Amino acid sequence: MCGRYASSRAPEDLAGLFDARLDPGRELGPSWNVAPTDEVWAVLERADRDTGELGRRLRPVRWGLVPSWAKDPAVGSRMINARVETVHEKPAFRRALAKRRCLLPADGFYEWEAVPATGTAKAYKQPYFIRPETGSVMAMAGLYEFWRDPAVADRDDPDAWLTTATIITTEATDAAGRIHPRMPLALDPGDYEAWLDPSHEDTTDLRALLHTPAGGRLAVTAVSTAVNSVRNNGPHLLDPATS
Repeated sequence: MCGRYASSRAPEDLAGLFDARLDPGRELGPSWNVAPTDEVWAVLERADRDTGELGRRLRPVRWGLVPSWAKDPAVGSRMINARVETVHEKPAFRRALAKRRCLLPADGFYEWEAVPATGTAKAYKQPYFIRPETGSVMAMAGLYEFWRDPAVADRDDPDAWLTTATIITTEATDAAGRIHPRMPLALDPGDYEAWLDPSHEDTTDLRALLHTPAGGRLAVTAVSTAVNSVRNNGPHLLDPATS
């Protein structure tokens, strides 16, 4: 799974990298400890409400997908990931796979490895930061949904809608597989256009874009257990562990 990641690049830089327009409104600061239910940057393509013109946008969404039919948005905390093997079958994800796909930019992600107790030392979980060897942005494949809050009478009120997203995961490869069997599925740049195109609704073709990443592209670094707490944040979380 992917339960924590880092996203520290400025929104203007992300907008340029993905050839997207930055949506006006609330902006997000950098985070080296992105956790479920946090707001995160997403790249998606939508038609303009006034002109109908299709455009690529960078906008905040909440991590943890809430299906449109959910009675309570709290369900999103259990839907932070969607397995590539079953995403087309699950009721919570299959409609979004056909109609609402996005990219979630990340510097890299965290996984944990259990370390058994030895002597007087207690068992603990060692965190690792896993990132592209090149230092490039990971464009994690995602799905997004809109959830209508029935407590808000006016449908045009921005507070009436919640936009949420999930990260598609796959079998871990190369160095990441030594730490954890799953990892977020990062798309190749050549597949961005087809993945984001909302008129592309053939899920068989779309699933073909979700191929397992090639090995040999990831760097793995043991980092401090400070990242275990969502209260901790800052670039120091990526420093190599000292012991």
